[in-house]
Amino acid sequence: MKHIGIIGGGAAGMLAALFAARGGARVTILERNEKLGKKLYITGKGRCNATNACDKEAFFKNIVRNPRFLYASFARLSNLQLLDLLESLGCPMKVERGDRAFPASDKASDVTGALSRELRRLGVAVRFGARVESISCEDGRVAGAHLEGGESLALDAVIVATGGASYPSTGSTGDGYALARAAGHTVVPCRPALVPIETKESWCAELMGLSLKNVRLSANIAGGKRFYSEMGEMLFTHFGISGPLVLTLSSLLPEEGEVRLSLDLKPALDEGTLDKRLLRDFSAAKNCQLSTVMDGLEPHSLGQMLLRLADISPYMPVHSVTAAQRKQLVKLMKAVPLTVKGTRGMEEAVITRGGVQVKEVNPSTLESRLLPGLYFAGEVLDVDALTGGFNLQIAFSTGALAGASAAKED
Repeated sequence: MKHIGIIGGGAAGMLAALFAARGGARVTILERNEKLGKKLYITGKGRCNATNACDKEAFFKNIVRNPRFLYASFARLSNLQLLDLLESLGCPMKVERGDRAFPASDKASDVTGALSRELRRLGVAVRFGARVESISCEDGRVAGAHLEGGESLALDAVIVATGGASYPSTGSTGDGYALARAAGHTVVPCRPALVPIETKESWCAELMGLSLKNVRLSANIAGGKRFYSEMGEMLFTHFGISGPLVLTLSSLLPEEGEVRLSLDLKPALDEGTLDKRLLRDFSAAKNCQLSTVMDGLEPHSLGQMLLRLADISPYMPVHSVTAAQRKQLVKLMKAVPLTVKGTRGMEEAVITRGGVQVKEVNPSTLESRLLPGLYFAGEVLDVDALTGGFNLQIAFSTGALAGASAAKED
């Protein structure tokens, strides 16, 4: 019976253990934390957005980097198969807006609990507080793992499922990258992804906490083409902007070049229609201060900021506003300019961009092309997706394939 060691007990590690054990292998999870699935507890705001129930074509459109590499993993465990698996293990699931799937209880602990129970039933050994320092080799293939403290384990295969470098408080501190490099693998430089954005404009801080719905955020490389334009929600922070629209944009930012943003506060109206709306509002409140009319168009703090950006006095009586000033306001409301300064750090990122170079991993098995017996699963690989349950599905699918592949007799 093959003895497989799995480094990391998160989403990828648990599925790798489950599929390896079901494949007839003896399995040991080496988890540096005090419990399994620690990061799962904070996904989906504690509800665990386990996957997305959209069709396969839509699913792969949401994978930002190296989607083709994941075809075999998805064939081993698709999103719908994952839902069936969790249901069969006693975790009822529900699908909400945007095809996002959650446990029916809205408790992430139900997902980890269901998987943990199955691992116990299958006889999977779990070592908590176990940090792997290195992977040992004999005759050109994996032979075991050395733990912090000096202990060595003899193993027939090792699956690295350590996660990325985001949310280091959950134990994702990049250990897997060091193990991969030691085995001769290339690691694509890691950057935070699905993360808030810092802007060069400091006025965003004055609107901190203001949330906007049904706005359009667009992005262009300075002097170049538009590469992002979506409608949705966002909010202002003390450093810039955040929210769903912004997190998605952060995963698409180019590595070089200044990125300029445009925020359309009234995407349902073209400039001409919006100008008529302002004319109508101005006519109905000729003797009021301009700031009062702006309160009917935007939240107070944002309305005042728009006037400041347009260099128009909020105390000006509406009947004194010139046509040029009105049109300037219209243009500003349709395209508030912002400039990307950078992103927040790994400690605020939902996932990690970068990781083990996929060209050096067999996509059909997830075994290293450089060191037989070494497998990779989850966020440690250079694959990532947008928000909505896609990244967790990648972890579950790659874990399933790596576990099943490692369990097969050579």
